[in-house]
Amino acid sequence: MVGFKHKGWLPEIASSKKDHHARRRCADESKKKAPRLRILAFETAKSMSRLISLYKSLSDGQISRLKNRIIKSKGISYLTSTDEEFLLSLACGERTEDLDHAAAVVSRLGKKCGDPWLNQFDLVYTDLKLGVLDFGKLEYGSRYAEKRVRKMEKLVSATASLHAALAALAEMEAAERKMKRRNKQMELDANSDLFNQKLEIQRKDVKYLKETSLWRKSCDKCVSIMATIVIIVYIRICSVFKPYITILPSISLLNVACFQQQRDLELIEKIKQQLVEHPSHVNTEFKPNKIRLYRRKSGIFFNDWDAFETDGEKFIKNNRVFHSAGPSTLGGSGLALHYANVILLVEKYLDSSSSIGRDEREALYQMLPENLKALVRVKLSKNMRCSGDDAFLAEGWRAATVEIMGWLAPMAEDMVRWQMERHVDKLKFDTKPSVLLLQTLHFCDKEKTEAAIAEVLVALSCVYRFENRSIYGE
Repeated sequence: MVGFKHKGWLPEIASSKKDHHARRRCADESKKKAPRLRILAFETAKSMSRLISLYKSLSDGQISRLKNRIIKSKGISYLTSTDEEFLLSLACGERTEDLDHAAAVVSRLGKKCGDPWLNQFDLVYTDLKLGVLDFGKLEYGSRYAEKRVRKMEKLVSATASLHAALAALAEMEAAERKMKRRNKQMELDANSDLFNQKLEIQRKDVKYLKETSLWRKSCDKCVSIMATIVIIVYIRICSVFKPYITILPSISLLNVACFQQQRDLELIEKIKQQLVEHPSHVNTEFKPNKIRLYRRKSGIFFNDWDAFETDGEKFIKNNRVFHSAGPSTLGGSGLALHYANVILLVEKYLDSSSSIGRDEREALYQMLPENLKALVRVKLSKNMRCSGDDAFLAEGWRAATVEIMGWLAPMAEDMVRWQMERHVDKLKFDTKPSVLLLQTLHFCDKEKTEAAIAEVLVALSCVYRFENRSIYGE
């Protein structure tokens, strides 16, 4: 186990004025030599936005929403599971994986820093999961943490503006080159003069944004902030989910489980005695502000958890939560996104004020797998009994469809949103809390979901026959 008492990116409880001024002078000298992020600003901003999103997703309000609304919603309860511990374990696992991705970027950026501790952040993060952390001011929701999150938000916003400004400048410069090829006397053209003025203004905007964004910021300074938030988020994950997931590390002062040797156990007893006799005069190698995070086994989070195993094989290191869906689920069958598109198309037709044409019906029907087509045909043969005065029956079908879509459509929308958030190949600087995979169709029971979709399609067909009988002569 390694302590991190003197790492520059961790806050210290107190220091003398002399030490403060000395560090300030060293910081000023190193600032001149510290490498700037420059083109790495965009990757850094993307990782910062991910960290901010993670931080916000662990607020008291978001955790309360997760426990009291999301996992108890009708769609999740019926299609996924009513086991709160299982659902919370999925949420915890996904948030931890997102944090691992962010920590990997911090570690990679840390290799370019001058600070040796930032340069070895991969080891720091590993030790964080294994054991020792000088807690200091690293507390979720504290003024220290909130100040750094607000600072990151400003930097991300400025960097996003820089990204857009650079794209606009590139287009304008490309247009300028075309104009020069077409007209070598463009300086005599009034329109060209106006264009040049706009181009010069755009270049000044880019220059200003480079100064205020991450572009010219010190690599050490930015990575330091990110590393601090990574630790705060990890501690928050452990403290929030520990009451529901016993495998999580316990975060408590003087946790005896962290000390394997009798020598350390004796040290703890000695410190406890000192705390009782002289609570303000404890001076040992184990400080009261030091916190230890205990794991039953070493390795990456959840690797030794049976819930993430199938047929005795470990899931791959990345996206373990995603690949934990069993074969009886939509995610395990590879149908989650496809069924989400079907459900959203049904919702579109249901909300449409105009009648549904035969081509649209045929296109929707062809989207269904063969087993679902067969299920729909069976239900149609049993339930389709619309006659000339079936207005009341059609209205009942519509009401039933609206009720089912009330809890089925949000899960389909979240499925598409989840895919967009994680799999679209473009820079994104969104700092809002992201959708959890458990909110989507990924873990939904395949049989139950197909039955619900079939019910909706049968109801829609009944409504269609009544509303279009006069047109098609049915």
